Amino acid sequence: MSPLLRPGNRSISATRALSLSLLLIIGAVSSGKAQDIEFFRIGTGSTSGTYFPIGGLIAAAMSNPPGSRTCGEGGSCGVSGLIAVAQSTNGSVANVKAIQKGEIESGFSQSDVAYWAYNAQQEFAESGPADKLRAIANLYPESLHLVVSESAAVFTPSQLKGKRISLDREGSGTRVDTLLVLEAYGLKESDMEALALPPGVAADRLALGEIDGFFLVAGTPAEAVTQLAATSRIGLVPITGEPAEKLLKAYPFFSQDFISPGTYPNVGAVETISVGAQWLVSSDVSDDLVYQLTKALWHENTKRLLGGGHPKGALIRIETALAGLSVPLHAGAERYYREIGVLDDALMENLPKVLPPQESGSQDGEPKPAGVIPKEKPAG
Repeated sequence: MSPLLRPGNRSISATRALSLSLLLIIGAVSSGKAQDIEFFRIGTGSTSGTYFPIGGLIAAAMSNPPGSRTCGEGGSCGVSGLIAVAQSTNGSVANVKAIQKGEIESGFSQSDVAYWAYNAQQEFAESGPADKLRAIANLYPESLHLVVSESAAVFTPSQLKGKRISLDREGSGTRVDTLLVLEAYGLKESDMEALALPPGVAADRLALGEIDGFFLVAGTPAEAVTQLAATSRIGLVPITGEPAEKLLKAYPFFSQDFISPGTYPNVGAVETISVGAQWLVSSDVSDDLVYQLTKALWHENTKRLLGGGHPKGALIRIETALAGLSVPLHAGAERYYREIGVLDDALMENLPKVLPPQESGSQDGEPKPAGVIPKEKPAG
């Protein structure tokens, strides 16, 4: 098993999806056709977030090892000879770095993190552009959660001073966005007792009264928050007003968002901000394989699997596949989208561009922007 795979709480759907992948591996090996198998890794995030269960569902849908029944016979409609595996990681930042280094073939990332990595900005400024990043699709919106215990009496981020707050782990997209939110509200890490806990651990410690709150960027409902809300008195703090407007104006990958009442047990509606979750792949992956992956992603069977497997799965729609992409589209994915008529030259002109060779390294100083991020908001 890959060292990136980690145990932890999983949703039933994700567990079934991962189990299916493992059964496919065992079946292919026992049939004597293991030599024909191609493995494909999808970096996800914490097992208590949304990336992991969605990744498990997509991995199951992409997999079609030797010996499987054909799609027409009621078998897998994935990529022939492929076994895809969803790997739990530290999240967006870790995934884009691993893709650039060739440690994984693909992974999920927040649109903002992907943009900064490709353009060598924010925490990627010293490492140079992650020029191997390419997009397969925009998936769904990810909401910024500021979860607090009711006893903490925090009703705006401005009241976090002196509180025990987890900003999420180093290498997570949540942490990057959290620091921007704090800055917008005039706060620094040093203004609070800042911790770096994964969402599941942060939720456990909040339930025990050991911390006052934590940040999480994830598709709703996020498992860690759902489980916490079912057993503890918590609230979600709104990200609104002038600080939120400042964020929306400064960073085009942020969108206004709304977490509906009833999304979490005993928690009311809250206004917040969100970013897009995107499936990225290395430019080193062949055009043909990415074409087949893109085709399998939008197959009717995959749509049913995603819609029935996770609430966010229903928001993964072909209509928003190209909305808000923050890195260039992979040539294999471009071929598929053109083939089905959702991409033409005019739309392609508005998508991020591949960096010219002379700009793909950091030796020339400041990199130029990769392209324009369309302002379309994801569905939901």
